[in-house]
Amino acid sequence: MLAAGTAFADAAGGASGALYGVLLAETGAGLDGHGVGDIAPAALADAVDGAVRAFTALGGARPGDKTMLDAIEPFRRALREGADAAAPGAGPAEAAACWAQAAEQARHAARATADLTPAKGRAARLAARSHGHPDPGATSFAHLVTAVSEAAGRSESSPAAAGQSTGGNR
Repeated sequence: MLAAGTAFADAAGGASGALYGVLLAETGAGLDGHGVGDIAPAALADAVDGAVRAFTALGGARPGDKTMLDAIEPFRRALREGADAAAPGAGPAEAAACWAQAAEQARHAARATADLTPAKGRAARLAARSHGHPDPGATSFAHLVTAVSEAAGRSESSPAAAGQSTGGNR
């Protein structure tokens, strides 16, 4: 994920490229040492918590600013709640279920940004004209985490899901 984050930041450019890059890279750093087949809900939530801290430090946005963070924070919070509620010894299937629930929260939150007035980024110049339109960054984040959830659901029969580690996440 570190390599993916770096590549994304380099290829995408602009603020969103750097922000997605830090999310991916920091999540990967938080999962370093975990194989795909042994990521527990708590480890995944810890990695995302760290990534969101780095994201907010870099971007400077706050919830309600009508930015990506308005979908990221509800995603992070739902993932943490799911991890905290997971049974001891929960593994990758439970982590994927927590992710899916968190992705649903991100989708709801992204749609809700239509009611916000932007305070950061390029959209801030549009101010009230952006009412009724969801934030593109929040929407793209919701699509991204939903795609990850769908891919995780398709791979449950893979060797990694059967408990075989496929290596690190860096």
